Amino acid sequence: MLNLMKQIRKKINGFIFHLVLSGVITLLLGIMIVWTDFLLRLVVGLFIIVIAYSFFYGAYKIWWLKKEVEKHFKL
Repeated sequence: MLNLMKQIRKKINGFIFHLVLSGVITLLLGIMIVWTDFLLRLVVGLFIIVIAYSFFYGAYKIWWLKKEVEKHFKL
């Protein structure tokens, strides 16, 4: 049980780090919006890609957590 909790804590910390990193990237791209119209289009496109990636990453982490819990409890 201790090993499972350790793995879950590690994955949650990785997910939190990912969200913070995505937030910083989004913030930097948001600052670049101010400069030109081309950057505005580029930033909006990249923002949509970052959101899509975050959804896929979150889905993968939840799937991994489900798999580990099932393996630990042999469900």
